[in-house]
Amino acid sequence: MNVYDLKQSFISIFNESPERLFFAPGRINLIGEHTDYNGGKVFPLAITYGTYAYVKQRNDKKIRLASKNFPQTGIITASLDELEKNTEIEWVNYPLGVIHFLKESGYKINQGFDVLFEGNIPNGAGLSSSASIEMAAGVMAKGLAGLTISQVELIKLCQRVENEFIGVNSGIMDQFAIGMGKQGQALWLDCDTLKFEYAPIELKYEKIVIMNTNKRRELASSKYNERRAECERALEMIQNHVEVESLGELSVDQLSEVEVWLDDSLLYKRVKHVVTENERTKQAYVSLKAGDLDHVGQLMNASHQSLKVDYEVTGEELDTLAEFAQTQPGVIGARMTGAGFGGCAIAIVKTDNVDDLIKNTRSHYQDRIGYGPDFYVASVGDGAKEISIKGAEQTG
Repeated sequence: MNVYDLKQSFISIFNESPERLFFAPGRINLIGEHTDYNGGKVFPLAITYGTYAYVKQRNDKKIRLASKNFPQTGIITASLDELEKNTEIEWVNYPLGVIHFLKESGYKINQGFDVLFEGNIPNGAGLSSSASIEMAAGVMAKGLAGLTISQVELIKLCQRVENEFIGVNSGIMDQFAIGMGKQGQALWLDCDTLKFEYAPIELKYEKIVIMNTNKRRELASSKYNERRAECERALEMIQNHVEVESLGELSVDQLSEVEVWLDDSLLYKRVKHVVTENERTKQAYVSLKAGDLDHVGQLMNASHQSLKVDYEVTGEELDTLAEFAQTQPGVIGARMTGAGFGGCAIAIVKTDNVDDLIKNTRSHYQDRIGYGPDFYVASVGDGAKEISIKGAEQTG
């Protein structure tokens, strides 16, 4: 991402120079998939790919928004006094929703702004580009208006945007990882209590490779909400027998009882994934703290199998990437990441084997699927924040 080019684009679009620059990363989830909305544990990390927002404050209540990722939409104009959902241009609803809920929550935002967004997260790839633009808009609004909202409250508000303004019934993991990420650290989060701890992810001789299926999956139109509804039905049935508030409270030892209580093989498979994935996440945290990356890799492989067989959210494209990668030299572990139904898989790979992994996996995927995947070598970065324009332009 060349922030100097982004600045020049801002000047070209708005005929003025931007004043401040904000950034929110994307995220990958090391392990703990589809556990967040079930009150379980997740283990994500922020990556150095993300969303940039160049902005200049205005002296009126007008908001003007543009995106280099969607140049065909031009400048979208709104007013602080009338923040309605845009039914024609989807991307603009993420920042508009953030401003809408901040004002609805009583935060004083009295001046409008001109903002240009650009993200280098592949859109629709499952690296959480939507939560990234939400959090970029959130830290931008907080910085411009001098709001006292804490980062955790801002994270919760951005989840509300996703749920209530956009209409996707997602959990809090994406916004939390993007808001609270730290360079060189993975974040172990209890989605029920929002208690979290950092664990150093020391990749001295390894890299994280993101493998994009290039099969787009839009959460709002996928089976994501269907899976969530299945878990909610299962929880209601289980609550007839034991006092629990979420599936995340169940232990692996209780699964045999759960199978009897449910008397529904499909719902049991969904619960089995959530419970065993929760356990894998706990083990991964302990192993990462101990520096046992090999065990983390084994847990990643087991996670993918569970997501394929019990939760049924992978599909041929993700299976082709993850399962082939698992067989390659130097690969410590590989799995799908994100909601599934397309999107991305990740692999932890010995640095010396990265080029061969990419070459071999691309060829295998092309032969099997008929088109090529994309690959990104990711670093673990910081969470959403304001960044120095001068410093960013000097580093490119």
